[in-house]
Order: sequence, then structure tokens, then C-alpha cells
Amino acid sequence: MRVFSNNTMQILAKALDTASLRQSVLAHNIANVNTPGYKRSYVVFEESLQKALGKNKGIILAGDKPGHIRPPQTAAEVRPVVETDRNTSLRQDGNNVDIDAEMVQVAMNSINYNAAASQLNSRLGILRYVINDGRR
Repeated sequence: MRVFSNNTMQILAKALDTASLRQSVLAHNIANVNTPGYKRSYVVFEESLQKALGKNKGIILAGDKPGHIRPPQTAAEVRPVVETDRNTSLRQDGNNVDIDAEMVQVAMNSINYNAAASQLNSRLGILRYVINDGRR
């Protein structure tokens, strides 16, 4: 059934999955704020999604050989990726976790999660309304 597999529902589901992954990455960063040598991690998702949706017209890589890494072609192929910031250091022990920046990221992630959940709930409410033939 294509009702649940349309592009908007898939993107909202991926946004919720990404927010969940991002929350665990941020919690891991905060837990290691005092660990010497720890490097913060972050989740990359939105730029890949914009490229897949055609919103970001950057340089298009040729992926015509089997060994080439190809960018995702559709929103369904986009996956969140956890990357580590190894190039910066905030303290002499090599740790680069800024607790204030991490807490701001936690707040932003919470807002994004609630917005995606609200949108998904609204779309499911519309489906429920149609299934019930306009009755509650």
C-alpha cells in the first residue's frame, strides 16, 4: 500500500530515526566531556537529504564505475552517518567536547524530534479521518 510509503512519510520516519541517533551521539559526547583525548561525534543527515531531494545543487559526482562512492539518488536511500571531529581540540588533553554547544544541540534536536513527530501524527490523523469516513 503506497499510503505509508510515500516520500513525505519516509522522510518523517527518517527524521525521527535520525533525531534518535543524534540524541544518543550527543549523550555519548556529554558523558565523555571529561575524558582525556575524547573527540566529539556528530550526525550528518540533512545535507544528504537536501541533495537527494534536489534542493542542494552542488557538484554532482560521477559514479559510473563500481568502486565509486555515489551520493544517494532518492530520499529512501539517505541514511544518517555518524562522523567524528578529529581536527579540533578545546583543551590540552585533546578533548574537543564543548558542553554548552552540546546542550544547545540537545535542545535543537528535541525541537526537531517533536516537530517531526507532530507532522507524522498529523498525517496519520488525516488517514484515520479518511478511513473512518469522516467520523471520529
